[in-house]
This record gives sequence, structure tokens and C-alpha cells, in this order.
Amino acid sequence: MYWCSNSRDVDVVDADDEDFSVSCSQGHRSSFNLQTHDGASICLVCFSNLLSNPLSPTVHVSYALSQLSRSLSLPHFLQPLLTFHPHFLLSPLVAALSSFHDEQIAAQLTHLILALSASSDPSVCREFISRVSDRIASGAFGWSSPQLHMLHCLGALLNCEKEDDLHENIKDMCSLISVLVSGLQLPSSLLARCSEEIRGEVLFVLYKLSVLRSTSAEGDGSDMLIPFCPQILYLLVDVLMKTQNDDVRLNCIALLTMLARRHLLVEECGYDNYNFSSNGGVNAKETEDGTKGTTLVNMFAEAIKGPLLSSDSQVQIGTLDLLFHYLSSVRTSNYQIRVLVEENIADYLFEILRLSEYKDPEVKMCLQGLDLLSTAEETFKLRLVVGISTLIPALHYVAEIPFHPVQRETLKLIYECISEWPGSVSTSQLEELIFVLIRMLRKHSDGEMGMIPETYILVCSVFVALIRSPSCNGSLDLSKSIEEATRHAILACLSVSERNINQILQCLYLLKEAYAYSHDGNPSNSSKLELKSSILDICRTHLLPWLVVGINEMEEDIALGLLETFHSILLLPSSINATEYAGTLISIGWFSFSYECLGLFTGDRMKSRIYLLLSSLMDSLLGNDSGQPIREAALHLPRDPIDLLFLLGQRSTNSLDFPSCQSAVLLILYTSSLYGERLADEKLILASLEQYILLNRGDFHNWTTDNMTITRLVNLYSLLRGLVNMSYQVHYSPEAEEIIFQLINNDEWDLLSARIHTISLKWLFQQDSIINSLCHQILKFCRNYNLGETDIIIGNNNQTINVQTLAELVSTEDNFGARLFVCLLGQLLEEESQEHDIICVLNVMATMSHLCPTVCEQLSLHGIGKTIRSWFYLRNSWSTTTYMSILVLVFNTLSSVHPETVSADPSWVAVTMKMMEYSIPSEKVDILSDESLFIIGILSLILHLSTNKTLEETSKAILFNTSMISMVNTVVCTASSKGPALVDHDEGTRTGETLVFVLLLHYFAIKSLHSIMPGFVDWQSFLVSMKPSEPLAFIGIRCQDLCRLLHFGSPVIKIAASYNLLELFNRISDHIKSSPEELRCTIGYLMSIRSILEGLVFYNDLRVATNCSLCLSIILGWEKLTNETNLLEESSWCRLIIEEMTVSLAAPALASQFMNNQSPQVLIAIAVLKLSKIPQWMRSVFDNSSISGILGNLTASNLTSEILVLFRELLKSNFLSTEQIATINQMLQECRKRMYTNNGEEGLPNETTKKFLTASYDMGDVCEFLIDLMTSDRYLDTVSGGFHTRSKKLLEEIEMFYNTLSAVDRGCR
Repeated sequence: MYWCSNSRDVDVVDADDEDFSVSCSQGHRSSFNLQTHDGASICLVCFSNLLSNPLSPTVHVSYALSQLSRSLSLPHFLQPLLTFHPHFLLSPLVAALSSFHDEQIAAQLTHLILALSASSDPSVCREFISRVSDRIASGAFGWSSPQLHMLHCLGALLNCEKEDDLHENIKDMCSLISVLVSGLQLPSSLLARCSEEIRGEVLFVLYKLSVLRSTSAEGDGSDMLIPFCPQILYLLVDVLMKTQNDDVRLNCIALLTMLARRHLLVEECGYDNYNFSSNGGVNAKETEDGTKGTTLVNMFAEAIKGPLLSSDSQVQIGTLDLLFHYLSSVRTSNYQIRVLVEENIADYLFEILRLSEYKDPEVKMCLQGLDLLSTAEETFKLRLVVGISTLIPALHYVAEIPFHPVQRETLKLIYECISEWPGSVSTSQLEELIFVLIRMLRKHSDGEMGMIPETYILVCSVFVALIRSPSCNGSLDLSKSIEEATRHAILACLSVSERNINQILQCLYLLKEAYAYSHDGNPSNSSKLELKSSILDICRTHLLPWLVVGINEMEEDIALGLLETFHSILLLPSSINATEYAGTLISIGWFSFSYECLGLFTGDRMKSRIYLLLSSLMDSLLGNDSGQPIREAALHLPRDPIDLLFLLGQRSTNSLDFPSCQSAVLLILYTSSLYGERLADEKLILASLEQYILLNRGDFHNWTTDNMTITRLVNLYSLLRGLVNMSYQVHYSPEAEEIIFQLINNDEWDLLSARIHTISLKWLFQQDSIINSLCHQILKFCRNYNLGETDIIIGNNNQTINVQTLAELVSTEDNFGARLFVCLLGQLLEEESQEHDIICVLNVMATMSHLCPTVCEQLSLHGIGKTIRSWFYLRNSWSTTTYMSILVLVFNTLSSVHPETVSADPSWVAVTMKMMEYSIPSEKVDILSDESLFIIGILSLILHLSTNKTLEETSKAILFNTSMISMVNTVVCTASSKGPALVDHDEGTRTGETLVFVLLLHYFAIKSLHSIMPGFVDWQSFLVSMKPSEPLAFIGIRCQDLCRLLHFGSPVIKIAASYNLLELFNRISDHIKSSPEELRCTIGYLMSIRSILEGLVFYNDLRVATNCSLCLSIILGWEKLTNETNLLEESSWCRLIIEEMTVSLAAPALASQFMNNQSPQVLIAIAVLKLSKIPQWMRSVFDNSSISGILGNLTASNLTSEILVLFRELLKSNFLSTEQIATINQMLQECRKRMYTNNGEEGLPNETTKKFLTASYDMGDVCEFLIDLMTSDRYLDTVSGGFHTRSKKLLEEIEMFYNTLSAVDRGCR
């Protein structure tokens, strides 16, 4: 196929008809003939002529272009074309593009140009760009269709991806850009229908040129678009504002974005004043529609509003990107940002964010833009308040994505809103925000989601702002949420391997604000109390150990932040929490740690913080603004403890700063010593302190030193002396010691005004030179104690002056504590001081006796008995309160001291006589006062002591005192006469209370008579008297009266009467056994007693039932009663008791406690089995089945000594079979093994705890004490007549059972 250039016809020659010619029909060289497909060829010269001829038919041109385009896909055509004629078609193609108005042909030409550029070497593409750009830059074509086609082609060529320096082939870049800019500024009416296309193509070419980053022809490195920027900026903004074509918008936005990236919008104020009307364009101040006075930023804001709300996501996202780069380029200019905000761009971004359903990339780009707009603070605030409801859901979204790029921006915007407008957040929004923030912190602390330090800091900042907001401090209680957030924030902060200083400081700031929140509002709110406790726990368990352990590797700012946090806790007005945390700091050795910090960090900030924290620590520990001396001298105090000692050892007049500094040093040394911290060796501290005392003695006596400083000085000195004495280092200055004693004796030292270590107090109590001053201080303590201040100075045990501390000192022999109290009491009695002081001292002594029993021992050794005797003889009158307080001291002394100590003091006889003289009425009375009852209690104690060969003469004086005898007889006679009505007079009534005390006195009197006057008493006289109206010559109650009281009395009277009766029966029984004398009472008399006792065997109080059973056992043992009567054969009641016992013991599943409850009946059975003639019915009661049933319920754990005695008696009387004996034997072996395995502890009773009376006693306490003394955890062994503990008794009974068994076996053999 050949093309003829001079003809409009096309000649087609088939290769089969004739030989292929080397030239075309026009005779062109064969090298220009390129073979296509099917043997045809194309002459490039003819093709060029066809395109170059403006008269060529468009159909021919279109066909030729299509054929060439098809041939380019053939390798055998393309290869020679690129090899031999790469540039041949450049000129005709460009010329055709610039001459044809046909849109289809232009498209074919553009496609062919692009195909050749893509297929050939880069030079072809560059040549095309050069030729096309030259034609456009010439401006010869105006704004016709060919110009549009060339613009499109140039844009397509520049868009080629294979090269990035194509712009370098443009020869006249300035002219080209000038033409392009002129095309943008032509009115739309001139462009007709091509206006949008032209603008789109111009914008694309400009964008591609900008992307290729071409520079000016001068080669100075500046951007090629700078000379045209004013014109381009206004025109581009104008185009963007008016076009409705999304493609044009995209190109315009892309170009503006590129300009913004290159910061070509920075010099906007210059552009606003630039007038380029000389170029034939519009004025910068007057746009096409005639609007004047509008700056570029206003136009820009108006222009982007439409694209921001475009339905095309590309346009919207591109506009957001443009806005971001524009804001970034003018970040330092508040004017442009403020104008954008005023033009409501922020509102548009909030709306886009809301409509985006909170998804990327819209979320990311909107939040980035809003963050940049927020720099226009005042203007942006109002928009931010409205938009906060949109930001919170956005935070929901970004918070769930680890390291989301706008987490920081979102939190920053929310923080700015809340901090500037605290009331802008509603309660529901606040709760939602807190939920999201806690979730972020929880995920971060659990390692589920990472977080950059900036984001973490903002999370903490937002939380602090929320805590401070009115909604949080109103009715809404967010303590639980704040507690959780604080805990997760701390844990997340500490779990990071590389800690960020700002992150830690912000976390600590959150902690402090949370703690401050816990103190707002109602302090007793349970949730806020839990918040306080949680924060303190965080500080104790996490922050404090971290500080102490890591201080050597820690940055100073972090250490300061932690110290400031601890300081804020101590400063807040909550004495309980501050004191608790102060104790925590002290427990880790805070004084030593503080000076370690001062050694590590030499800055003034650290020094100031350490000393201020120490001052607040002392405020919390010591109270009363105690840390003020340190606050006053903080700037002048040294960093090293040794320097502190040097400063202390100077004369205070050497410098104006010395007095305050030395006072602070004394306070530091004094307080640290209270808690066992030694800032230096004791010898060095003592030497410096002595030097201070010697050099500044004049200040002490001239009242230039306050009493508190002197008190601390004395306390510190005495502590150091006590420590030195403990280490056997006795080097000290006697002169300094004498000055200290003078300060004490001159009343310049106040024991109660400052805390004192027990070692210090003990050393002072060892000094004989200050006895009188110490007495004065103790009197002050006693006065304060009786005002209800049990702990005069709050603190732990080794630093507190309280009754416990004094009791421990008084109870030991290595100090003058007991002597001090005895001397003080003696002085008060001799001086006839106010009774209030005497009562105060006596009350403290009573309390000390209650806390520490050995106090009374020491008081007795130092003559308390003599002091009491002197008081009785010297005082003519006294109040009841004083008298009762003295009686309490007497009672406690007699109830706790060793018998030998009491015996060594002859004063007790006189004291006893005086007490009976004052308190026992001489006339007959049946109701006694509290004083008289108390005296009876004391007399009972004396009688009890006499059983141990103590106070025997005193006891005799009591036993034979006529007033006492008369009083006892009167009370008993009156009570007995009441008959059944006596049951209503229990210990709660005056009659019942008096009767109980009389019965207790009688019990101890019987025991005392037996002990101190053996053989003197005819015990049978208690059974019956030949002259009933004749009273006994000593304190005594006959058996018939005791039986009446036992029968009719109240429960407590029954207890006391049963013990009295049992004691009398034991004495009578012993008397009968020791002499050939027979029982002198009548059978009827004994039968009446027996009937009363039998009725109480089943009494619900085990003590009464047991005592009555023991009395019955004793009566059964008196042969006269059993020989002269058929008592047992005819006694259905006695048989009923034993039968009831056997049935109960043989019942299935018998409990151990129930078996103990059967002990009274068991004692009756034992007594019957011991008789020489056992009743016949005993065989039927203890038959084989009953005994086997009892054995079936017995185990090694519930076996009692009474049961074992019963079986021993049954063994003696041949009631047991061989099988039953074997069963008992096995059980006893298991019981013995069990007791030995448990070291004999199981089954032992609890140790009897001695009780003491306090100042707030009542008569019930005295009565209870005496009853406990009477009914101690020991019981009378009726078999052996001795007292034994239960376990010991059981072991003995086991041994006796085996002995009896051996004896029985020998008898059988």
C-alpha cells in the first residue's frame, strides 16, 4: 500500500502481482517504505506530506493515522522505524496537531504521539515535549481548539512515568507559564464551550510542571512559579470557587496543594498588594465578578467550601489535603488561620467529620486540619465548644486503633475545649470521655495497645481537666473511675522500659489532682475514702519503692516530681491520711534517704524540696506546725549530715542565721532519733550536742530559746546518753549533763509537750537528781490522762508517753519509776493537796496495775503500803471518790504481789484495821454500802493470802473482829428469813449483792481458819449447836443456813453457798477422820440436808451440781448415816440419779461436752460404789449391756477422770467382764499415747488470767474477781483430797486403774 502525496487517490499495489518496489509511487527512497502486514507498506514521506497538507481530507488523515497506529504494534514495522527514522514523524505529527480542529483526529494524533514516545528512546518524548511546548508558548494559536489539543498532548507527555526530567526540554518555560496563566484569566465568555476543558488542561499542565519541580531559567535555584504566584494564586482560587466540574476541581486542588507544599503561600500579604494589571489580567483586588476588597485567604476559604462538601470523595479528600498543607505552610501566621476560622472552615471540618461516620481517611484529615486551625485560639474556641460533641465519637474511633496518627490531635482538641470552657462538657459527655480514656489507659497498662508518650501525656491532661470540671465536682461522683484511671496510668507509666520524663511528670500530676479530688466535698464519702486509700496504696507499693530502689539511675526531674507528689499528700488537710503516709515514709528510713538524694543531686531545687518535705513530714508526725524551723532555715541548711553536726556545735551568736539553723538541726536529729535513724554515729552526735549546750548555755537561761527547743534538746540528749550507756560507752561531759539537769529542774523542760523515745525516758527515770521534777511531770501526765487523753502524744509505742509506757518502766527494777509514783503519792498526801490530783494519780496507778501486774510488786517494794497507812492515819476526812481510789490501789496490790513481798511490809495490819474501822458498821445492818462491800472484797483477798502463810496476823484480826462477825450473822439471818422470796434478790439488788460478798468472805474465812489455826475450830459446830442462838466466836455460817441459801437463793448465791457448804463438809469430814469423835448431828438433820442436795444434782449450773454431788458423796461416806438407816435401799431418788446417768452415758452418739455434764451423777455413783455394802440394785443398774453401751461411746478424746474412777470402782466390785476390761485397756493406751503425742496440752484448761481493777470499775468487777478466785480451773479430788489439773489427774487415774487391775489379777490368782 502506497500513499501519493500529490493525489487524493490512493494506489494499492499487491505484492503478488508485481515485484515489491524499493520506492513508492512518488519515487521516494525505499528506506522510507516500511513493511506493515500482509506484504503492504507505508511510506513515511507520503504520510508526512498527507499530514502536512491542510487540504488533505480528514477521512484520509484519520485512516492513515489509524493504520500507522495499528502498524506500531507490529515488531517488523516498529523496529526499523525506531532504528532508522526515530525523529522523522515528530514535525508532521506536531504540525498536524496544531492545524486540525477535528477533535477525533486530535485524539488520534495525541494517541500516536504518546505511543511513539512510549516505544522509542527517551529523546523522542523529549523532542515532542520541546516542539509542543514551543508552539503553545508562541501564543500564535490563541485559545482555539488546536491549542486545547496541544495542551492535552503536553499534559499527557509530561505525565509519562518513564522520565522525571522531561520539563528540562521546555526551552522557554517562562513564556509557556505566562501563556498558561493568561489562559486561566480569560473571561469565560471568550472561551465559550471550551472554558472548562481549557482550564482543566491548563491546570493539569501547570500541576505536572510543578511536580517536576522545574526551576527558573536563571538557574538561581528558586521555584519557576514564583514570578507568577500572585497571578496563579488568585486565578486558581477563582477557578476553584466557580467551577462545577470535578475534574477541573481535582486539577486545581492538586496544583494548589503542590504550591502549598512548596510554601509559596507564605508571602500572602505581598501577594494581596500585588497588582498585575500590566499583564492584562484581573486586579488582585477585583475578581471577574467585580468583588473588591477580598484578600486571598478570604477567597481561598470561600473556594474550598464547595469541594469540602463535594459528593466526590476524591475531591473532598483532596481539598482536605490542600487545606492541611495550606495551614502547615502558614502555621506561623495567625492572621490567615483566624480568617479561615471566621469563614467557618472549622465548622465545615466538624460537619465532614460527623458525616464520615468516623472512618479514615476523613477522620485523620479533618482532625489534622482542626488541630492546625486551633492555633487561632480566641476565634476557634467558640467553634470548638460546638464541635466537642463530634470530637468525642471521633476519639472512640481513634482510641481503638493502636498508634492512630491523630490520637494526639483529637486529645489535644478535647483538652483545649475542656480546659478553656470547663462547663462545655455535659454530664453524659464527661462519662463517655472518662470511659474512653480509662479504656485507653487499661489497654496500655495491660500491653494490649501501645501509646506514644505525647498521646499518654494528653490522656492524663484531659483526665485532669475533667477532674477539675464543674460536672465532675458537682453531684456526679467519679471516684471509682478516677481510681481506676490513676492506677492504670501509674502502671502503664512504670511498665515502659524507656521512661519519658514528661510522661512521668504528667502521670504524677494526674495522681496529685486525683488525690486533691478525694478531699473535695464530703470527706466521709465512702467512694472518696476508697480513692484516697487507693492513691496512698499506689504511692506505697509502686512509686515509693521505685524512687528508693532506682534513685541512683533516676533523672533529677523525675525524682523531684515524685518528691513533690509525696509532699502534696502531706500538705493536704487530712490528718489521718497524712499521718499514715508519713509513717510509710518513716518506715523506709526517710531521713537517711533524703540526705542520699542531696548527695546525688546538687541542684537547689532538690535541696529546697527535700527540706520542705521534711518539714511537712514533721508537721504530720509531731503536729502543731512542728516543721516550721526547717522551713525558716531551709536555704541555709547544709547537704551533709556531718555538716549539720558542725553547724550545731557553733555559738549561735556567731551569725544571724545560726539560731534558726541550729533549731532546725536539733529538730532533724531529734525526729530522726525517735524512729531509730542515725544520721551519724551516736558519739559524734553527742559530742556536737554537748558542745552546743556548753557554748549556748546563756541562751537557755536568758529565755532566748523557746521551751519546745529546750524540750527537744533534753529528749535528744537523754536518748543519746541512754544509747551510750547501752553500748557501755560512758564518755560524756558532766558539765553538759549538769546544764541539762538545771533545765529540767527549772521547769524549762516539759515532758508532755514533745515526743520522747522510751530509751530517753528510761534514762531520765534513772537520774536521782531530777526526782522532784519528774514527779511534777508525772502529775501533769496524770491530770491529762484523767481528762480522757489516754495517749498524750500520738505515735507508735516507742515514742509515746502513755500509761502502757509508764507501766513498763515502773514494773522494772532498773529505774526509779515505782519510787517516783510512791513519792508523788506521799507528797500529795502530806501536803494535803487537792483531792483531784490525788485521784488522778491513783487512777493512773490503777490503770498501770491493770496493764502490767508487776507494777504492784514494784510499788510494794518501794513502800506503797506504808504510804497508804500514813494516809489512813494522817487524813481526818476524805471524799468517797478518794477513798474508793485508795481501795482500788489496795485491792490491786494485794491481788498481784508475791506473798513474800506483802509479808515483809507490816503496814498492812494497820491498814486492814483502819479499813474495817471506817467501813464495817458496828450496828446491825443487812445492806452494806459500796465502800463496805469493797472492804469485804479486800478482806477476802487478805484471807486468801493467809492460806499461803502470808498476813496471818492480819487475817486473825479479820476472823475475830466482832463487828465483822455481827455483820455476817445479821446479813445471813435476814436473807434466810426471806424464804422463797430470796430468789428475787440476785446480785443486781442491794440485798443479793451484800449476801454474795458475805458468802465470799465466809468461804475465804473457812479456808483461812483451816490454814492458820489448824485444830482450833470444832468444825462439827457448823452442823448443829447445842445453843442455836449463841453465835460463833469467829466468822462463820452454819450448814443449815447455807442450805437455806442454797435452796432459795438466786443462781449466783447458789454458786457461793455450794462452795461454802462443800468446804465445810470437807473440813468436817477431815475432822471426823482425824479424831475418834463421831458425828454429833441427828439423822433427821442429815436427811434434810440430803434432800436439798439431791434436788440440785441436776441443776443447770455445773458448778452447783458438782458441788452438791460432792457434798452428797461426803454424807454417804459418813458411816453413821448409812448404818443407822436404809438410806440407799429405800432412796428411789438416789437410784434414779444413777439410772439416769447410765442411760445418758450409754445413749448413741454421745458428745464429749455431754459426758462432762454427767460428772455430778458420776460422782454419786462413785460414792455408792465405795460403800462397804453396795446396794443390790446397783447390779441391775450397771448390768453388762449398760456398761458395754457406755464403753461404746467412750474414746480417747472424751474420756474424763471421773468416768475412769467410776470404771475403777466397778472393777473393784467385779462389775466388769473380761471383754470390757480389754476394751478399757485398749482405750487407755490410746488416750495415753494421744496425750503424750500432744505434749499433754490437749485437755488442759486455759491459764487463769489475773484481773485487775481500773479507775472505772464497779462492784460487779470485784465480785467477779472473787468468784473467779473461788471457782478457779481446778477441782477438788474427792478420792485423794488434792487439787490437780485435768490432764495430770487423768494420767494419774490411768495409772491407778492399772494398779487396781494388777491387784485384782493377783487376787484372782
